[in-house]
Amino acid sequence: MLERIRDSIKWWLRPIKEALLHFNNSDGWAMASHVALSIMIAIFPFLIFAVSLTGLLGEDGLSEQIIHLVFDYWPDTIAKPIVNEIEAVVATANTGFMTFGIAMALLFASNGVEAVRVALNRAYGDSDDRPIWKQRLQSLVFVIVGAIIMLILSALLVFLPIYFSFIEADSPTVYYWLFHSKSARLFAAFGLLIFAIFACHHWLPGSRRPIAQIWPGILVTLALWVVVAAGFSLYLKSFATYSATYAGLAGIMTALIFLYLMAAIFIFGAEYNSASEKA
Repeated sequence: MLERIRDSIKWWLRPIKEALLHFNNSDGWAMASHVALSIMIAIFPFLIFAVSLTGLLGEDGLSEQIIHLVFDYWPDTIAKPIVNEIEAVVATANTGFMTFGIAMALLFASNGVEAVRVALNRAYGDSDDRPIWKQRLQSLVFVIVGAIIMLILSALLVFLPIYFSFIEADSPTVYYWLFHSKSARLFAAFGLLIFAIFACHHWLPGSRRPIAQIWPGILVTLALWVVVAAGFSLYLKSFATYSATYAGLAGIMTALIFLYLMAAIFIFGAEYNSASEKA
């Protein structure tokens, strides 16, 4: 039993050195900056597009659920200023946006997907021979499908409590745990996060890989994200003084640094998979 555990630990640790070396040699830090900035720029148009879909369907109340699905796993000190800005923008948005601004919103949102594609191709060492229009079309599909999935999940989170209200009297604890607490929303956000990571690793790079080659890097990414997010949140509460350095931009700069760390870990997950394939 101990030998099996030891072999398992060695299997997980073996690709780390090669992954770190290739991450550094393939400009992983620079690519993390590119991905972080692109995602930061893409968040606003993506959420405005998703929220505008709820407006067309006559369900404006779903907008808050969509925003929470994106930011529930962010540390509160980082998410709060961004959520405030997004809610301010959403409050002034209307269906006219869908008529005149949807093309630009999709374009900016898809730029974030393109940045992730470039980073993954570098990490995996892939060359993407698909024409540019196919790559851009795929990025647009990612944005549209992502918005639709979030819309469906948000609708479920709103209407399921109504549908299952009959169990409230008999099982109030279960009903509270599922719907009145954040549990259901957190599980939905976590499931959406895992699906998004898998979709990026499976469909965006030039070479498509089976699930067996993708899941180790996904697990490494999720584990490191949890540790680093908790550590960064503790650092912000205990030591950071970004407001003194960046004044009114402190919230945005903090979010950029957070996204930079998350992007570096995401790219490292792909590097880990690539090193595992060669081991």
